[in-house]
Amino acid sequence: MIAHVDAAQEIEEGAFSLLSRMQGYNRDKAAGTEVVMPDITFEDTYVIELGGMRIEALYLGPGHSPGDIQVWLPEQKLVISGDMAFHQRLLPIFDNTDTKGWLETYERFLALEPKIVIPGHGVPTTMDVVTTYTRDYLVFLRGEVQKVLDEGGTLDDAYKIDQSAYAHLDTFEELAARNAGVVFEVMEFE
Repeated sequence: MIAHVDAAQEIEEGAFSLLSRMQGYNRDKAAGTEVVMPDITFEDTYVIELGGMRIEALYLGPGHSPGDIQVWLPEQKLVISGDMAFHQRLLPIFDNTDTKGWLETYERFLALEPKIVIPGHGVPTTMDVVTTYTRDYLVFLRGEVQKVLDEGGTLDDAYKIDQSAYAHLDTFEELAARNAGVVFEVMEFE
């Protein structure tokens, strides 16, 4: 298993307690599950030459979760984006998600200029599609939260931000208000 050093740290610090909690409520489904640490860690790039093909594991910067990486096949112009890019479901924003950093990282992601994007969730697609539902969503949500803050609004006002343009995406009902709340709480102190 190959991982960015930040992801390995996240696994080491949180995976064992997460597994323990999951075993408590998912007893039979959790049977035999164990935490496995990465065999190899890297900071920026890890290259594999396999069968004449170059495969690059890239850390482009902060994104959805600490240590998110992308797998880039430069000759095929194909990127396996993981959770850097979403398009069929609303992206989730967690307490450890750095949306400001994610937007900066996304510019480096765009610079790869892939022809095919295989996201962490959903079918293969194009960069234009994932940009609409990832970068553009983050820009929109941060902009709307900034308006709430500029007007002296509250967390409750953030929960009410109209995100209906994204209502067709899976997980919208579960995540839209929560996303706004997490972004509000972070942006209050940026």
